[in-house]
Amino acid sequence: MNAPSQPDASATANLEHKLGRLVRKYLHGFSGLFVLFVLKQGWACLFGGLMLAAILVSHWIWSPQWVITRYDALFLFAIATQILFLFLRLETGREALIILAFHITGTAMEWFKVSAGSWAYPEPGFFKILHVPLFSGFMYASVGSYMARVIRLFDMRFEPYPDFRLSLLLALAIYANFFTHHYLPDLRWLLVLATVLLYRHCVIHYRIVDVFWRMPLPLAAFLSSIALWIAENIGTFTGTWLYAKRDFTWVVHPQKLVSWYLLLYVAFITVTLLLRPDRPRELENAVEAGGR
Repeated sequence: MNAPSQPDASATANLEHKLGRLVRKYLHGFSGLFVLFVLKQGWACLFGGLMLAAILVSHWIWSPQWVITRYDALFLFAIATQILFLFLRLETGREALIILAFHITGTAMEWFKVSAGSWAYPEPGFFKILHVPLFSGFMYASVGSYMARVIRLFDMRFEPYPDFRLSLLLALAIYANFFTHHYLPDLRWLLVLATVLLYRHCVIHYRIVDVFWRMPLPLAAFLSSIALWIAENIGTFTGTWLYAKRDFTWVVHPQKLVSWYLLLYVAFITVTLLLRPDRPRELENAVEAGGR
């Protein structure tokens, strides 16, 4: 699958090369590339990072006596941040559609999970529907934002991309299981096996400056799920949301790693719904030329 061309791609590439020259001025070889990798990852997850920062800061400074509630402030902050991203061309119109789609699917899941008692939002707020504060949808949207931006920033290719119809069916099955496991047997481990089988040959080719690297897609999903699990612990640490039967600790159960691993595939397929899942053969020559 190709990474899409974007109207701000030249500006992004120019910024990357300037940053690359600065880093390689002081760091050489693998260490320089690793620093660039970390910086680009941080830039890709900028929206999610800002949301987590807002959650932490608001937890430390907020007072119940203030006119606006903390949840409402987070909602307004998320909207303002999204508008700013579009205004500054940090996200494109296509990426905004991806984020909107993930916002809708995430909010729907929130309504169901809160009603089922899986977790709760204990604080008051005006912008709450069915006991769910509307900023929560932006937490899911931040995953979609990261997915879309990281594909563009790293010029990612996915080789060989599996049958898109099977990928779509798998994403639908994963999403459905988040609801049906409350009433039917939980199929999450079978779905994990299905992701490994379907994507076992799929490799992410990503570029850092002028060097291409490879990583198996299931491994990338697992590593990303760890990052999301850590981020979720920030939410529970600040009391922004609370899990049922976890009153004795704010630490999120490690089993949630599996949920995030599966949800990342839903995010990935949501992104590729708006991209062409073609498989360019010329990439192989570029990878060989890159030396990785």
